[in-house]
Amino acid sequence: MPRYVLRRLLQSLLLVWGLLTVVFFLVRLMPGDPADLIDDQQLGQAGRDLVRERLGLGGSLPDQYAAWLGGIARGDFGASLRQQRPVTDILREAVPSTLRLTAAALAVELAAGVGVGVLVARYPRRRRARLLNAGGLVLYSLPSFWLGLVAILLFSRTLGWLPAGGLQSLAAESLPWGARLIDQMRHLVLPVLVLGLGNFAVTARHMRTSVGRQLASDWILAARARGLGETRILWRHALRGSLPPLLTLVGLSLPGLLGGAVAVETVFAWPGMGRVAVQALLARDYPVIMAVTALAATLVTLGSLLADLACRWADPRLRLEAGWEEVR
Repeated sequence: MPRYVLRRLLQSLLLVWGLLTVVFFLVRLMPGDPADLIDDQQLGQAGRDLVRERLGLGGSLPDQYAAWLGGIARGDFGASLRQQRPVTDILREAVPSTLRLTAAALAVELAAGVGVGVLVARYPRRRRARLLNAGGLVLYSLPSFWLGLVAILLFSRTLGWLPAGGLQSLAAESLPWGARLIDQMRHLVLPVLVLGLGNFAVTARHMRTSVGRQLASDWILAARARGLGETRILWRHALRGSLPPLLTLVGLSLPGLLGGAVAVETVFAWPGMGRVAVQALLARDYPVIMAVTALAATLVTLGSLLADLACRWADPRLRLEAGWEEVR
């Protein structure tokens, strides 16, 4: 097992390094110059060259790349070109909000996806199961930003049930901790539902296929022959046999959640990594773009690795294939 984990970690490290290298050159080859964003008619070309030098944009691209690699090796992501403060401070403020949003959205996606998938697999001909499956496909086909705008228009502007966006109300700091927690939860509802329910159809379809295959297997037929109830067979045996594909799907859901969080955080003015990334792209803030990309790539590869390890732990056949256990 340690050898397998070490090999996967090395592969993930090379993958993240390759991705960051591609992104580094792509963002610097985009049209425009960060120095052009400075609105000063009297700056002149010499002044702009000096600004570029102060921003660390002087020299050739290989020189900039070497300097960036040296900073990464020291754990230094540099300073934001737009905010003029360390990138680590910006991420320290944004990452907890994004983790809170994506973790809650993942819980909603899994709960809805597993529930609908099991229901459709158990009762494939019922109208309710078909409607839930069709509704999930409709939500999945719609863009996240459009769903967010419709949710704000319906639940905030029209009905007035939930806040339109933000992390908390303006007067939340003066509230007791219980009321402040409720206020933050109310602000979290709409973005979590838009991000989670917009992706649950994929989980539902995978669970429907996996649970349906389990219910048609011989060992489920043997369990019925022993007199076990259908509810116990479904939730304790068929669902347990579908656990490895579900764990794999959790690892594959992380890129979609982080990608969807960019649009959702922008629509709901959520102060997370997605909103920081959009603002950095508009301002050509290279250090922030690279730091957000590095962190997102690390989270995705780490989540994929953990899902793979959990899948092999849950399935003895995969443990034998990887050499974790010896056949007795």
